[in-house]
Amino acid sequence: MKKIIVAAVAALSCLAAAPALAGDVTVTLTGVQARGGQLLAALQTREQFLQPAGAYGDIVRDPAAGTITVTFRDVAPGDYSLSVLHDADGDGQMKMEGGMPAEGWAMVNGAALRGMPTWDQVKFTVPASGDSRLTVPMQYFR
Repeated sequence: MKKIIVAAVAALSCLAAAPALAGDVTVTLTGVQARGGQLLAALQTREQFLQPAGAYGDIVRDPAAGTITVTFRDVAPGDYSLSVLHDADGDGQMKMEGGMPAEGWAMVNGAALRGMPTWDQVKFTVPASGDSRLTVPMQYFR
């Protein structure tokens, strides 16, 4: 019995010392409107949340109307938020009119938001076991 316990502890210590695996995060954006410009997509850690930075990013230039897929490669396991801006005017910032976004945007659970998002409202987890898939609708208010 002692040999089994020693073998189990040795096996568990090997797992704990193993490097974290990375997987791909595939995001399907629905309801994209053809407004020119570019889609700026980023995965953000808690520390980067709502900042002009991201752990992983991609740009889709002149997106067509409909559904667009963005894949972030080799994403480390952990919690992230997804931020997508349809930067129609190309200035790299969310344009606001009357306190409301004047450009399209998307976040996980974005359709349910009624104010500034909190980390807990929009985070999702990338598992150590492999790839992740999200489907997120774009939000346009004008």
